[in-house]
Amino acid sequence: MHSANNNQGKQPPAKGSGQTPAPSADVGDALRRAYDDTLNESVPDDLLDLLKKLD
Repeated sequence: MHSANNNQGKQPPAKGSGQTPAPSADVGDALRRAYDDTLNESVPDDLLDLLKKLD
């Protein structure tokens, strides 16, 4: 079933077009930045020591 307000095939507004991106895009960008920041954090030495003891 398709509604009259179907958005399939529509492109998001281009940057600088005067339209603001959807809030979900902002949330997605914030989550990606948080994930990337977490991946770049180093593992504390005491945690590495604990992991070595498990081997």
